[in-house]
This record gives sequence, C-alpha cells and structure tokens, in this order.
Amino acid sequence: MSTWTTADIPDQSGRTAVITGANTGLGFETAKALADKGARVVLAVRDTVKGRQAAARIGGDVTVQELDLTSLASIRAASEELHTRFDSLDLLINNAGVMTTPKATTKDGFELQFGTNHLGHFALTGLLLDRLLDVDGARIVTVSSNGHKMGGSIHFDDLQWERRYNRMGAYTQSKLANLLFTYELQRRLAPRGKTAALAAHPGTSTTELMRNLPKFVERGFSLVSPLMSQSAADGALPTLRAATDPGALGGQYYGPSGIAEFKGNPVVVASSDQSYDLDLQRRLWQVSEELTKVVFPVG
Repeated sequence: MSTWTTADIPDQSGRTAVITGANTGLGFETAKALADKGARVVLAVRDTVKGRQAAARIGGDVTVQELDLTSLASIRAASEELHTRFDSLDLLINNAGVMTTPKATTKDGFELQFGTNHLGHFALTGLLLDRLLDVDGARIVTVSSNGHKMGGSIHFDDLQWERRYNRMGAYTQSKLANLLFTYELQRRLAPRGKTAALAAHPGTSTTELMRNLPKFVERGFSLVSPLMSQSAADGALPTLRAATDPGALGGQYYGPSGIAEFKGNPVVVASSDQSYDLDLQRRLWQVSEELTKVVFPVG
C-alpha cells in the first residue's frame, strides 16, 4: 500500500477553503496543510482571538470568520458574511466537534453534541451550498468518528436525550448522523456532477477533543496511547485526502488503514451498515431541516 502524505496534496492555488474549528487540533493541521499548498483558508471558529493567533502561526492567505455552531443565529450571520466575501467556495470542511460532554444544550435547545456536531454543520452546509454548487471539483468533507459504530441508531423518539442522558451514546449518535448526512447529501448532489460530499475520521488522535472523557477512561487511554494513537497532523490526513485527492469520489469515507482504524495511512474505509440505510438517511434529513429551518437548494 502506497503511503499518502501532505506531499501528495495537489497545488491549491486559487481555491478557497472554509474549515470549522480550525484554531486547534485536526482543524488547525488541515488548515495549515491547505494553506501551505496555496489555498485561501478561512478559519471558522467561535473564539476569534484564538483564531487570529492560529492564522498567524499558519501564515499565508488565512483569515478568520466568527462561527458558533451552537447558535443558529451565529451560523446564519457567518453564512451572510461569507456570502459577502466570496462568490464561490471550493472546500467546506465540517471539522469542529465536541465529545462526551456533560449534559447541556445549545442556544437553540438542542442536545449539545447532536446540536453542534450534526445540526450545526447541517445548517452551515445548507446555507453555504449555493456557493459550492456548480463549482468544478468543490467538495464538502464532514469529519465523523469510528465511534459511530459503538452506539445504537438515531434516537428519533428522544433526539435531545431529555429522558435519560448518556454522554457516549449522544456522541456516537452525532457521529452516525454525520455519515447519514454525508451520504444523503452526496445522493442529492450527484445529478449535478460537480460538487461532492465525502466523510473522514481521524482514528485515535491526540487532540483536545478527549478532554471530556471520564477520568478512568482518560487514565486507561494514556497507558495505551503510544500504541493506538497518532498525532493531530496524522489524524488530519484522512480529511485532507478526502478534500484534495483527485481520485477521491463523492460518498467515500476515509480513515486510517491500521488495526481497528486507530492509526495509519489514510484510505477508503467502510462505515457501519446502518449508516448506509436509505430510509434512515432520508428521515434524519427531514428532521434536520425541520429543526434548523434550513432547506437545501438540492432535492
């Protein structure tokens, strides 16, 4: 198996990429790699001070856009500003996320993990899609997690976990939703033939995302981390390959090639059987449009 690295990223000059959660971790490494290849990069972040600090570290044509994925008002405001700044976009990388947080809600009353990881990115993608449609080679890459295989299905009877909250269950539901969304989006984009939707997961990467793990899990992870984890830079490679590899196809899911997909070379991997369930994809799409009040310009 040939190794794929950032050296394989084609020249990105003239291309514009919007990356959520790009001031740290996977998003930062993704932004840096694209900027190094000549892309115009927008760091879409909640904390603009940290965003500007990250932009300064990256260098190149990198700017900051305020975006709070826990607020539909902020998402709409960010979309309006990006519409003013750019006539078209080439890459939208839905990278930001939260993991195993204590029970909390977004500003719109959604369970925090489902609201941030799925509904926030669903709304942002729908509002920006007109800037990506009919752009040759445009891609929307949504970062999921191999953890989506660990939980049950989408809890349509209690999407917001109001009856009995389970922080890992809520996380895995949100990551399954990322994949269901990607596959349904790709099916809707396919007839137009220009813009593609793909997904990726970073394996087990050492990032701030782990900060909300229960203490006993965190201690156990620290013991095995050298064997089963990789750096944020390596964890960003599946996203970067999905975003830039000329051979990547809409509907593909990229992740590490190693044992249990913990780490390794970025390759096409399979997601869970239920992530490919067409009825589940369509039902989640409908519910997501109803909750966010964002209707996509593709049907």
